[in-house]
Amino acid sequence: MRRSLGAGDTRTTKAWLVCFVLAGISFAVLVLGLNTGTIRIPPLRVLDTLFGGGSGRDHMVLFEYRLPRMVVTVLAGAGLGAAGAVMQGLSRNALADPGVLGLHAGAALGLVMYVSFFRDLEGSAALFIPLFTFAGGVVAAVLIVMLSYSGSRGIVPVRLILSGIGVASGLSAITLYWSLRLDEDTYAFTARWLAGSVWGRDWIHAVALLPWIVIVLPYVLSQTRSLNNLSLGDETAAGIGTSVKRQRLILLGAAVALSSASVSMAGGIGFIGLIAPHLARRLVGPMYQHLLPVAALVGVVILVTADTIGRSVFQPNAIPAGVVVAVVGAPYFLFLLSRTK
Repeated sequence: MRRSLGAGDTRTTKAWLVCFVLAGISFAVLVLGLNTGTIRIPPLRVLDTLFGGGSGRDHMVLFEYRLPRMVVTVLAGAGLGAAGAVMQGLSRNALADPGVLGLHAGAALGLVMYVSFFRDLEGSAALFIPLFTFAGGVVAAVLIVMLSYSGSRGIVPVRLILSGIGVASGLSAITLYWSLRLDEDTYAFTARWLAGSVWGRDWIHAVALLPWIVIVLPYVLSQTRSLNNLSLGDETAAGIGTSVKRQRLILLGAAVALSSASVSMAGGIGFIGLIAPHLARRLVGPMYQHLLPVAALVGVVILVTADTIGRSVFQPNAIPAGVVVAVVGAPYFLFLLSRTK
């Protein structure tokens, strides 16, 4: 008993240490990102400006242009990393990812529907963007659940993956059709948005995304016991008192909310939900009370780093963060696929 408690304490201490290190890395990359752009601001002056100093120009560049973009990137990275961890737990499949499962395709359809009606991604109307993307994500999730549901077994994890791939293809085709109906300027801006470009984000976009992350993410963190039980298999989870069908549906809804809201402001950035949980599992193990917060922080590091690389390495033509992530994520996905039975 003492050994078991000691091992648990050691894992918890390690998880806290990893979270502290990842938070430090995130802060360092954020400061570097705030320094990156057409107007260079040294890191020490960035910190001075953040704490009330700096010139008027520095204040304008940081607080009106770069900082809102960084806040959106941090929130979206955390949401995508946590959503991926939840989806892998629910499906018991290491290749599960909100993008692979079709949730991103549903969110993208919701965004195109929003643009078709409002034709404006700026101003106070932007507060409604996560609602449209969430509705699209819910449509995708409902279709996936219907196709993967078995009357006696509930949601079958294997069917969940296959149904998600099929639903993603169908929704992507509908999204393309509706996109072609937009005017040229709106289509170009929407295409950049969906490609994972966080260029042009304002404080209104951060405000629109903030409640979805600060409400849903803590709820998911409070359900780590259920995720641990579900990862043992449906029969075992039911045997130890978990309401399998109910918890799976609730957690699926939470994952849809996190991923759809993140897509609404950061675009259809794939593979973060795949890579972040894998790296977190290697760092702190499979227990979700450790895995989930680390996966969220890894998602932040990946997305902020990808955005900084896209803006700094390829100047003057910035590359969307989604493209940078895909360059790394696609080979990693194929690597995992080759090792998965």
